[in-house]
Amino acid sequence: MIEKTYTMIKPDGVANKHIGDIVGRFERVGLTIERMELSQVSEAEAKENYAEHEGKPFYDGLIAYITSGPVVKMVVSGENAVATVRKLMGATDPAEAAPGTIRGDFGLTMDENVIHGSDSVASAEREIGVFFG
Repeated sequence: MIEKTYTMIKPDGVANKHIGDIVGRFERVGLTIERMELSQVSEAEAKENYAEHEGKPFYDGLIAYITSGPVVKMVVSGENAVATVRKLMGATDPAEAAPGTIRGDFGLTMDENVIHGSDSVASAEREIGVFFG
């Protein structure tokens, strides 16, 4: 099924110059980059996107991290795009991510794990709205 997903190359992925490699991985498996923007996440966008985590011990650090530098925001489409992107990303914890996945190859820590991808079509629709209006 053709679907859209939201993906963000996080500040550590941008700072460490992994944009081209990550976009290339998406394109090589047949996904389409429908929209892409290099920008800074505002505090308001971050708080809206991560509202479900407010009050948790890691919340303030998450907001500070995601707003700390430029990110690449993308709308990616293709056959089973959500599952495909998540498979390419690898496990959330880079220490557990398989070699050959984005996080396995480029991730440093659980807090700086290079990339975000929507976990469902519903999440993708919400996140696209937050970051692209």
